[in-house]
Amino acid sequence: HSEMADRWMKEIQAQLPKENKKLRILDVGCGAGFFTILLAKAGHQVTGIDLTPDMIKNAKQLAEEEQAECEFAVMDAENPEFQEGTFDVIVSRNLTWTLPHVKHAYGEWLRVLKKGGVLLNFDANYGITDFSNVEDLPENHAHNMLGNEMMRECEEIKRQLPISSYSRPAWDLETLGAMSLKEFHVDLGISSRIYLEKDEFYNPTPLFMLRTVK
Repeated sequence: HSEMADRWMKEIQAQLPKENKKLRILDVGCGAGFFTILLAKAGHQVTGIDLTPDMIKNAKQLAEEEQAECEFAVMDAENPEFQEGTFDVIVSRNLTWTLPHVKHAYGEWLRVLKKGGVLLNFDANYGITDFSNVEDLPENHAHNMLGNEMMRECEEIKRQLPISSYSRPAWDLETLGAMSLKEFHVDLGISSRIYLEKDEFYNPTPLFMLRTVK
């Protein structure tokens, strides 16, 4: 249990629906289950989905170690296989910038969200970041561990994604705005509250938080 986890939890907690109840939450593109486990330990009913079977395997293992009760499934983030209006909250972190069809994904996430439910998307405008340049990062940074060739490959893939050419989060606000939602706002100051120092988890591209109410 880290200080970083506490900082994330504080940010998420402040955005959740205010009714004091166990919420049904979907963590889209859950990776190794960081958000899924945090929210499950806070007493919510959480499902984490990811397209990569290895990630789901790791997430299940981690949840067991953390004694967190949550569910995981291998599933496509752009096409979640749930009934309409299943979840009170949908969370996502560092995912939308990797998706080929973000507009479709937003539509699908809103479909499985209950009326009055909250969508929280933490992402960054990675399209403008050159991943092959890792000089400014601390030696122990996650990107440095990947090596230059891998980072160049990531850069190549990223450039082929349509979302890399959009100005974000302006594009996201415009896209969600066209979906006639109840309310949405964006918080551009989240990085300064999460990454207090340049350590191995430090993200040099400023994060934004997008909160939408269906």
